Amino acid sequence: MKSIYLVRHTAPAVSRGICYGQSDIDVMESFFDEAAIIKKYLPASIKHVHSSPLIRCKKLAEHLFPDKNIFLHDALMEINCGQWELKAWNDIPKNEIDPWMNDFVRVSIPGGESYIDLYERVRNCFSNISAANADVAIIAHGGVLRSILSHITKTPLPDSFNRFSLHYGCVVRITSDDHELRYEMLSNIPTPKETHKPSY
Repeated sequence: MKSIYLVRHTAPAVSRGICYGQSDIDVMESFFDEAAIIKKYLPASIKHVHSSPLIRCKKLAEHLFPDKNIFLHDALMEINCGQWELKAWNDIPKNEIDPWMNDFVRVSIPGGESYIDLYERVRNCFSNISAANADVAIIAHGGVLRSILSHITKTPLPDSFNRFSLHYGCVVRITSDDHELRYEMLSNIPTPKETHKPSY
């Protein structure tokens, strides 16, 4: 591999406090301004572009790389939130959400995935993508990028949210040094705090 550029999608058009994962949410009107910032950090040398098929990623990939084929991977989709998709976090019953809150790595969301499920599919996909001897870009979601960074740094999944603060539109470069993968945060402009749990 040469360099892999991880890009998180721009701000989604969804109200704060709503649980969403694989719901196909579009992007906010600020998309073009956010995309212009991202583009500054992506070199012309990128040969291959891989993306989640969800519109908030696919739209960004096609905008940033209009002359390239975009390879879409279901494995790069955000965590499947199952029965909680598009529900307000505060409307999810406490007795239903507590088991997941206590062990979100191993406990699956009802009808959906656990964090380890997400991590394993992303890790396998990343291994295939990183085998290319070319500069590549991956356009995906916060959970996906966090899984990749946890994998290359051997960070325990429960610690990954605290270690990797990834705002909308962030750009991370991964390089290989003596067969060891390293990452560098190129752009990570703070955005309003996201909601990933109920307020109670």
